Amino acid sequence: MVKNVTRMQKKLSVPPSDISNIPLFQGLPESALSMLESILKKQEFPRGKNIFVEGSESAGFYIIVRGRVKVFKLSAEGKEQILHIVNSRGLLGAVSAFTGTPYPAHADAMEKTNALFFPRKEFLSLIRKEPSVVLNMMANLAMRLQHFTRMIDDLSLKEVPGRLAAYLSYLCERTGCGNSVEIDISKGQLASLLGTTPETLSRILRKMSEQGIIKVTGRKIILAKKNALQDIIHGEKKMS
Repeated sequence: MVKNVTRMQKKLSVPPSDISNIPLFQGLPESALSMLESILKKQEFPRGKNIFVEGSESAGFYIIVRGRVKVFKLSAEGKEQILHIVNSRGLLGAVSAFTGTPYPAHADAMEKTNALFFPRKEFLSLIRKEPSVVLNMMANLAMRLQHFTRMIDDLSLKEVPGRLAAYLSYLCERTGCGNSVEIDISKGQLASLLGTTPETLSRILRKMSEQGIIKVTGRKIILAKKNALQDIIHGEKKMS
């Protein structure tokens, strides 16, 4: 009998699913994980598939398990402005799900993408019973707010070289790269993210390479002079 009880305790101590490894849910009690598991829906999107459109009613939010999603706006002329790219384990559409407001932008899968979808109605019901879930999400959303604040600052106050330097530094910080980063989006997409044109982006990359600040090899960029990048970010060095 004792052996059976021990086996049952061991079984119950195992998280109900892989969602316990998602930063948003790490540290939650098993009861909360079980409740989350009961409402989530696994979804798959092929490359180029639209996940939601700007202005549509929020049905819930997503956590990206595998793949990448671009969140973007479209101008009246149809020009695309990428706001940010959601990578694996990233959160998508959470603010709209909480507030009940329409999605503020479009979201498309950049490659085959697997996601966990949490329906808004069921999730709001869940957090009334398990408030610890909200505390974890608030911390995650606060970090995202800091990132967006920095991004807005980069796009509105910095020249294009400063935006590029800030983005390279951000990638390095996010991945713990040491002195190199991997650009996993096209040059056109990177230009859109930085609010410039592919031609201007190519010109600045070439100038940074000529001055020995970076070394470009395919999609890999070596940050040869990090101090110079910081000077560009803070406007202390101009790209001639």
